[in-house]
Amino acid sequence: MNEQIKQRIAQLNNGEVPNGYEKTEIGTFPVGWETTTLDKLLEFKNGVNADKEKYNSGVKMISVMDILTDSPIYYDKIKGQVDIDKKTLGTYSVTYGDILFQRSSETFEDAGKSNVYLDQDRTATYSGFVIRGKKKADYNPYFLNEALRIGQVRNQIIRNAAGSQHINVGQDSLAKIIVPLASDAEQSKIAEILMKWDEAIELREKHVSALESKKEAILQRLVIKNDGWKKVKLKDILIERSIFATKDDGYPHVTLSKAGVNKKTDRYNRDFLVKSDEKKYKITYPNDICYNPANLKFGVICVNKFSEEAIFSPIYVTYEVSEKYNVDFIGAILCSNNFINYIRKYEEGTVYERQAVKSEDFLRGEIWVPSSKAEQDRITDVIHKINDYINLVQQELESLKLQRKTLQQYLLNGIVRV
Repeated sequence: MNEQIKQRIAQLNNGEVPNGYEKTEIGTFPVGWETTTLDKLLEFKNGVNADKEKYNSGVKMISVMDILTDSPIYYDKIKGQVDIDKKTLGTYSVTYGDILFQRSSETFEDAGKSNVYLDQDRTATYSGFVIRGKKKADYNPYFLNEALRIGQVRNQIIRNAAGSQHINVGQDSLAKIIVPLASDAEQSKIAEILMKWDEAIELREKHVSALESKKEAILQRLVIKNDGWKKVKLKDILIERSIFATKDDGYPHVTLSKAGVNKKTDRYNRDFLVKSDEKKYKITYPNDICYNPANLKFGVICVNKFSEEAIFSPIYVTYEVSEKYNVDFIGAILCSNNFINYIRKYEEGTVYERQAVKSEDFLRGEIWVPSSKAEQDRITDVIHKINDYINLVQQELESLKLQRKTLQQYLLNGIVRV
């Protein structure tokens, strides 16, 4: 980082306006950049809702989990599907350059998050818990999506979100959001730079995904049901915890995602969001099995490896594992794609994002386990060795993502000029 950029950052941190910059209603940006509201750039519409039996076949359907990925959305990467006719697809189409917003989330941090659809050849659709912003002005769609992720913009979105158990944003509140726009040439250059980083990150993600697939294949070979194995109901292995606390009780606040149980960040200023100090959170313990009932289909289940007792959303489920069983062995089985696909037979709900596996139904599930805990331990040792290597690659991936995130903030705030 050169001295000019360091000086610029220091000035901005001190509330000063560097030479060649000016204050706007949302912060300090380079002279020549514009600020505008989203209603000048996008036309908003909520997504399609279909009968339960219409899901899992047909047209690719963008859901909340597609939005929450770090990389742009392409047709082949979309997880959900819905069977709709051509007229409905025309009404709820997603084409190149459209921005998709998460309409309902479980945390303020995820409220109104966005992603951009960059597939130029194929038309997708989007679910009822998503708001589509149809491109209606001249701008670089990749740039706009990145601009929607900087703190000055995210704070506006979060401030306008509302709800208790589920946090919602609407079309009217999104329309008022102010975003910065660089010149057309600088938008293109910024997009080009960040897309190069995306390509490098995608290569690492593919490597991690391939390793995870190999791990699952090895696990299937290890888990050979023989005379020493027995089928056990999950209710005889897992004990649900229903212990609650408030933030004032001193527990660290964590979140649950595909990445596991991790400390909740203070990425955005959310002091204005505190509605009540009396809200009850669920307590989870190290080595609990945790899952999100509505996001189990997306792989949100894990062994809690957070270092201490913590609190998270009461929406999540957390189980103690009976001492008769090896926690990591049970976790490896329950986190496998085979098990997730099997337990999804208990999903209930008409709206795709809210189709959930309730705890009482989850516990009806059955798995094969060795009668001997020593055999469980032996298999777990092999899994740990595989996980150690995957974690090394994952750390490299996270390092790349962090570097990109830092660069993105500098570019989208105009601190680094291109």
